[in-house]
Amino acid sequence: MARRKAQSATPKPAARPRRRTAAPQPVAPQPVATAPTPPPDERVLEPKNAARPVASETESPQSAAYFNRELSWLAFNRRVLEQAQSDRHPLLERVRFLAIFSSNLDEFFEIRVAGLIQQVENAASEPIAEGLGARKELRRIHSIVASLVEDQYRCWHEQLLPALSEEGIVVKDADELTPSELDWVQAYFEEQVLPVLTPLALDQAHPFPQLGNKTLNIVATLDNPATPDVEQLVAILPVPRILPRLVRLDPDEPGQIQRFIFLTEIIKLCAGELFPGYRLASAHAFRVTRNSDLYIDEEEAENLLKTIEAELRNLRRGAAVRLEIEEGVSDSIYNTLCDHLDLSREYVFRLEGPLNLLRVESLVDIERPDLKFAPFAPVHCSPLQDRENLFATLRERDVLLHHPYDAFTPVVEFVEQAARDPQVFAIKQTLYRTSGDSPIVRALIEASRLGKQVTALVELKARGDEANNIQWARQLEDAGVHVVYGLVGHKIHCKLCLVVRREGKALRHYAHLGTGNYNPRTARLYTDLSLFTSHEHLTVEIAYLFNTLTGFGRSPAFEHLLVAPYNLHARILDLIARETAAAAAGKPARIMAKMNSLVDQETIDALYAASRAGVQIDLIIRGTCCLVPGLRGLSENIRVRSLVGRFLEHARAYYFENHGAAPLLYAGSADWMPRNFFRRVEVVFPIEVPDLRRWILDQLFAMELRDTENARVLHPDGSYRPPEAPAGTGDFSSQAYFIVQAMQRLRDSHD
Repeated sequence: MARRKAQSATPKPAARPRRRTAAPQPVAPQPVATAPTPPPDERVLEPKNAARPVASETESPQSAAYFNRELSWLAFNRRVLEQAQSDRHPLLERVRFLAIFSSNLDEFFEIRVAGLIQQVENAASEPIAEGLGARKELRRIHSIVASLVEDQYRCWHEQLLPALSEEGIVVKDADELTPSELDWVQAYFEEQVLPVLTPLALDQAHPFPQLGNKTLNIVATLDNPATPDVEQLVAILPVPRILPRLVRLDPDEPGQIQRFIFLTEIIKLCAGELFPGYRLASAHAFRVTRNSDLYIDEEEAENLLKTIEAELRNLRRGAAVRLEIEEGVSDSIYNTLCDHLDLSREYVFRLEGPLNLLRVESLVDIERPDLKFAPFAPVHCSPLQDRENLFATLRERDVLLHHPYDAFTPVVEFVEQAARDPQVFAIKQTLYRTSGDSPIVRALIEASRLGKQVTALVELKARGDEANNIQWARQLEDAGVHVVYGLVGHKIHCKLCLVVRREGKALRHYAHLGTGNYNPRTARLYTDLSLFTSHEHLTVEIAYLFNTLTGFGRSPAFEHLLVAPYNLHARILDLIARETAAAAAGKPARIMAKMNSLVDQETIDALYAASRAGVQIDLIIRGTCCLVPGLRGLSENIRVRSLVGRFLEHARAYYFENHGAAPLLYAGSADWMPRNFFRRVEVVFPIEVPDLRRWILDQLFAMELRDTENARVLHPDGSYRPPEAPAGTGDFSSQAYFIVQAMQRLRDSHD
């Protein structure tokens, strides 16, 4: 299948967060074409978390309506922020959600906003998705981000800080310190901070320093007492990442109250010691976010690993796309920073501190179980718990695990057993992201040293994990593993492990297929599915795919697996079309799909056609959703909900009624986005065993569609609102339900 042209990346501008003393001045939102106005009794004002639908200029909204991708993503991040604002959650968990929101927004600027700014700078003539230019897109994003950041800082200053203080966790500003605390801070600065700070003067003899992406810096202005009329001197203090950003005040002091201060407050208070003979006039923290997308021509790169290493070194020098700086900085310093960073003023946030609220996540490490979710350890009681008979179990049955409720341990043990089993001849493994001290990688290295044929498809371009994956690739190669970097122009995003084992005179294949990464750490935080199987019709196709990826294969054919970029998109469209035809013929027709994102316009159009034909469609989309549900004559049979809760919903699963035959059930690594269909290697696999199929229908889909606590329903105006609980019932959390079920399985296994 020919690959589609890559869609333009869509980034966003910055907004001014709420200050404790004065409100910011957000840019007014730009008008866009929207879906038809609902009747007066149904009309609602556009909420802050709305991702507004837009229509083609040449088509009526009824025939083509799509939510903007970037605004839909921002609506998702607002749902994350709502978790920090909600007193339903324990206090320290709310702090964690605030940190996650901050991390998400960083990545949004690094990738999406950076791409839009690049379009503007390149004066790109080709319009983006819905016909709006990149500059207009940035303005719309800017106004929404301004509102988000305002609410983010309101949540910190007005909700979380007071609540933490009531619980004996006090975060102080420099002007709130007692005399004894001031003495402690002074000593801490001189012993722990001063030795690693290097002041960088800004003058004709000292060029503006290269500031790394998202690094903390202090800009200081100095007066010379001998020449008070002379213009102030300016210096920058880059703060090493090794220093903790939130410091415990006098941690050895006994007592129930724990007091903290941000490192920026300490440095601003004591920075004068770095400039003897001068008077410190002002000091303000600031932080630069840079374009962090890799730009690599794989066809021209003779050695992809070395090319990516070089590009990673360049990332810290990527173009600035956002400046965050503390409120109160002088106009001259403000202009100096913007000019040297070559950054438009519209991408500057003036904040009433602290910068980078991701750093407040360190508070979650405080030993206060009463302020956290009740502890839950994933249970290991599946049929695979007898690791010595793991392969015998898989000869008899398929096994499906639901992480993090089911432990990730069987996935690790599957590879470890294969590495040590003398009857195993070969292991083939994909690695997109893995943990820092990966037991999977260690097992592959052990297998190679024991003489087995080991092949690892390592995705060097996994965003944010490029450096880690380069390290793993080198370690694997040093151990004799055949390391392959995949197809030119495609990321290897599928989650596969294939084991070849001699049994008698024949070779038998065993496989693990998943929706999540081979990362034991994130497997405790993300919801995912794992399928173990030895069914030959599936394992043969997995072996065929590995051979295609490591060798050559222009147009491989797959009958049972849906594989991008080969047949996945066409098969999904075909399955939707079959439901459409069934509904048009008056037969039962239904589609249920759970995924992270729904963006592909052709797929959305197919779902619209299915809805018009009468297909009942339920979509569980955690993040970006460009489909507009509930529009009369277009999508009135489509319902969309998002789940944001304790665990990150990451599993992908799809159901098609398939009237006249058994319903079709699939799971896999792919969202319904152009990148997944055409620019990544993805695998979607069938769930064929009856009891596993029943579990997905009666548990996974049924419970998540019943959720009223973590779910938000997407409405035609772009708002996400809580679903109404059935009369006489309370709120229901699918994640809490799955925890209870996991604990019950554990108890049953001990009976």
